[in-house]
Amino acid sequence: MRRVAFNRAAFNRAAFNRAAFNRAAFNRAAFNRAALNAAALGVLAVSVFPVYWMVITAFKPTVDILTETPAFWPARPTLDHFATAVRAAGFWTFWRNSLAVTVSAVLLALVVALPSAFAVARLRWSGRRGFVLMVFVAQTAPWSALLVPVYIIARDADMLDRLPTLTLVYFVTTLPFTIVTLRGFIAGVPPELEEAALMDGCGRAEAFRRVVLPLLAPGLMSTSLFGFITAWNEFAFANALMIKDQGDRTLPIWLSGFSNVFGTDWGATMAAATLFMLPVLLVFLVLQRRVSAGMIAGAVKG
Repeated sequence: MRRVAFNRAAFNRAAFNRAAFNRAAFNRAAFNRAALNAAALGVLAVSVFPVYWMVITAFKPTVDILTETPAFWPARPTLDHFATAVRAAGFWTFWRNSLAVTVSAVLLALVVALPSAFAVARLRWSGRRGFVLMVFVAQTAPWSALLVPVYIIARDADMLDRLPTLTLVYFVTTLPFTIVTLRGFIAGVPPELEEAALMDGCGRAEAFRRVVLPLLAPGLMSTSLFGFITAWNEFAFANALMIKDQGDRTLPIWLSGFSNVFGTDWGATMAAATLFMLPVLLVFLVLQRRVSAGMIAGAVKG
C-alpha cells in the first residue's frame, strides 16, 4: 500500500510539472506570436502610410494641403484635384502609351517564356543547364547598370523616342522572371497527365494546350501581374529613351513633371498618382487568391 501511494504521489507531481511546462510553453508561444504580429503590423504601417497619405492628399482642398498642421483625414473632401489631373494636357495620351507598352511587353514575355519554360522543365537537350544558368544570371542582373549601353544601342540604331523600343526593353526585363516562374509551375504538373493525353492520340503541342496550359492559370496570372507592375512603374528607361517626342512618353515621366506656372500642384499630382495606381490595385484585388497561390507555388515547385 505504501508503494502504491508513493507511486501515485510521484505520478501527480510529474503530471503537475508537465502541466506547468505546457503552460509555460504555451505562454512563450503566445508571446512570440504576439511579437511577430506586432512587428508585422509595424512593417505594414510603415509600408502603407505613404500610399495612404498620397490618397488622402488627393481628396484634400489645397488650403488643407499647405497648412502647417497636417490632418490625417480630409475634413472637406473634394474631387477637384482629380478633375484637374484628368483634364491636364497629355494625361490620357500618356495613360494610353503606358497601357500599350505594358500590355505588349507582358504578352510578348508570356508568348516567349511558355515554350522556353516547357523546354527547360520537360525536355532534355544539350546546353540546357547553361541556358538555365544564363536565365538566372539575367534575372539577378541590375538592370539600371544597363541603362547607358541600352541608350547607346538605341541611339545608334535610330530607335530613340519610339514606343516599340520601350516595349522591347520591358519585354527583356520581365522575360527571365517569367521563364523561371513558369518553369516551376510546369515542373509541378505531373508528366503522367501529358503521357495519358499522348496515348489518347494528342500531339505534344495539343497535349500541352489541353492538359498543361489550363493548370498554369495561377502561374500565368502571378507572372503577368509582376510584369505589369514592373513595366507600368518603370521610370529610368522611359526617361532615358524618350527624350524628344513628348507624345510618346509614359505616365511615370508625365507625373514627374506635373506642375503649373505657379509651381507643383500637389493635390493634382497626388490625384494623378492615385489614378495611376488604380489599375494594378484593382487587378490585384480581383486576382488576389490566384496570384498569392501562384507566387507560393512558383517558389517551391521544380
